[in-house]
Amino acid sequence: MLNNIRQVQFFAQKQQQEPKPDVWSSAGATTPTVDSIYDHVKNNPTSPHVATAARLTTDYPVLPEPHHLHIYSTRHNTHITLTKPDRNAIISVSAGSIGFRKAARGTYDAAYQLGAYVMGRIQQLGLLTQIQQLEVVLRDFGPGREAVTKILLGSEGRNLRGRVVRVCDATRLKFGGTRSKNARRL
Repeated sequence: MLNNIRQVQFFAQKQQQEPKPDVWSSAGATTPTVDSIYDHVKNNPTSPHVATAARLTTDYPVLPEPHHLHIYSTRHNTHITLTKPDRNAIISVSAGSIGFRKAARGTYDAAYQLGAYVMGRIQQLGLLTQIQQLEVVLRDFGPGREAVTKILLGSEGRNLRGRVVRVCDATRLKFGGTRSKNARRL
């Protein structure tokens, strides 16, 4: 019984206190703008909206779109394409186009030489001044994937290594889909 009386007294006191109005919870309030949140937080540093204001007012640098180095490495061949930020190709070569034929195109050595050839072409065409940032896009899991990675980390890739801002994997994944081809038996 005593507990109920205390609860009633507590709620009566709560109702007598004037509630602090929240800037955006009042009826008819418009959607807050970045400036209104910033002004509110500046005037009320203990406001729960401080985190929101910090997130909205942080000035992140707008980075330009990087050039892309696409490395497509299957079991049978390796393709490397260097593209401009708008995805138009600058250099596009494969192990077959630098002289490897038939089964030799799918080897680690062919991919290594292909990577070295592309690094040489980038320097020969004077593209190092244009390439400020580079995104490396890897696709599939052939021997060329490891070979071209070794090239970028080795002495041939020393000029491009510092410009790499992102490495991503674009290997195609199938969720269900159509029936696969029969596995090749040798």
